[in-house]
Amino acid sequence: MSVNIYVGNLSYEMTENKLNELFSAHGAVTSAKIIMDQYSGNSKGFGFIEMKERSEADNAINDLNGKNILNRELKVNIAKPKTNNWN
Repeated sequence: MSVNIYVGNLSYEMTENKLNELFSAHGAVTSAKIIMDQYSGNSKGFGFIEMKERSEADNAINDLNGKNILNRELKVNIAKPKTNNWN
């Protein structure tokens, strides 16, 4: 079962390819997505990584959370499930 990881405080210079490479050092990455503002097209400063194995995801989280990448201290943890805020 794949694991979805939240990555926050990304540098605006970070690309999806660089993000993929960063996490691939810890295991198999299924997808890397940086969330973009729909109006400006600029990064919102966060993204999501999907990894195949929980143990590899845990290693990536432990290694990369708080690490300084492109002059920004990353916030890395398991992504919370999307909730319906319509209620």
